[in-house]
Amino acid sequence: MRLSWVQPEDLLPHQLVQARSEGIDVTDVQARWIAAGGTTDAPVSGATGKPAPPALRALARELMEVLDARTGDWREPVVPDLPVLPGPADEARTLNAWLGRCAGNLLGKPVEKIPREGIREILASSGQWPLTQYITAAGVPDEVQQRWPWNRRSRTTSLREVIDGMPEDDDINFAILALLMLERFGSDLRTEDVAQSWLDDLPAGRVFTAERVAYRNLLEGVDPERAAQVGNPFREWIGAQIRTDAYGWAHPGDRTAAARLALVDARLSHTGAGVDGALWVAAMSAAALVLDDPVEAATAGLAVVDEQGAIARAVRFGLTLADAKLDEALDALHAEYGDLHWVHAVNNTALTAYALTAPDFGSAIARAVMGGWDTDSAGATVGAVFGATRGVPAEWSAPLDNRVTTSLPGMNQIAIDELARRTVEVARGGA
Repeated sequence: MRLSWVQPEDLLPHQLVQARSEGIDVTDVQARWIAAGGTTDAPVSGATGKPAPPALRALARELMEVLDARTGDWREPVVPDLPVLPGPADEARTLNAWLGRCAGNLLGKPVEKIPREGIREILASSGQWPLTQYITAAGVPDEVQQRWPWNRRSRTTSLREVIDGMPEDDDINFAILALLMLERFGSDLRTEDVAQSWLDDLPAGRVFTAERVAYRNLLEGVDPERAAQVGNPFREWIGAQIRTDAYGWAHPGDRTAAARLALVDARLSHTGAGVDGALWVAAMSAAALVLDDPVEAATAGLAVVDEQGAIARAVRFGLTLADAKLDEALDALHAEYGDLHWVHAVNNTALTAYALTAPDFGSAIARAVMGGWDTDSAGATVGAVFGATRGVPAEWSAPLDNRVTTSLPGMNQIAIDELARRTVEVARGGA
């Protein structure tokens, strides 16, 4: 069995990339690895095809520790005290945020892990470019499907012809778990509580990249305050960013409260841009419940992150593409950020910001998916923000059948409007 995102020989190439991005000299480590027969090609999906010999795996584990020792202590951001944005937050907006998150996520699921050129070929070959509906396999030539196979986990649940409610996805699991933690702990939520909630409620096979590394670290006894920083080359990827919408929905207009809770959660598995992305989404989600424009919400969310940081720069770059034609905008995004892994926080943030400049809900989530990279995660964030500010059209919400499949205990097939109602109860309770 090849387990993705945790095997030392698969982690080390990613760790070399991450360390270099932080200005760490990896010359000697890389030379030792190559001399021993290792590769610097980072596996796109988290695991190479064959296990490394025992000696090479042991060396990878040793070199991971060497690089960890060279990484300085991460400086946690300070969330500023911001005025609460006034506006008419209500249950309808919260429901549309949940519906939008599900719809955007579902749109991207069949083509997750497929690069932009593959998505374009699939859609263009079947008359679906540009996207206006959930993706279908109908009309896609067999040779195209063989060249660009559908996402294995999602093929049977997420194509238009098989949709039967909202299927399980980590993006939605984490939103539900955040709601459960708010109900249990309120504003007293600690990183230790997040860690324990993962171990109690999330199967290990339902977490990926940085979350899977942090989960492993917790099982090995690493303190939750350090779990993000041990053997974790994915610490600036998108994982924390998909976990923080609900903190904003529980604090309409209150970007500070939302971002501080997001920080408590995000620090379990991420650092740097990975945390900033989570803070931005939380604050943007709080703003989206009281503002009527998704771009205004995106801009309002920037107030909680370093204006010179990679996340803020990515948001601003994405927003500058508002008037560009679709292909020109996607070309610009890939020219600027195409060197990053498809699950990185920064490139997906830029794509998310660009998608939020769309004229309507369907176009917005479609942009997030047509752009490639983490299609279901970017689609989910865009859908949530656009849904909260502008609503979700029936053609996108009806196939969800007002229910969500999840492996979280006691929550399977929960109604989406029940999630919204409980979120509003938390918000009114001042959690």
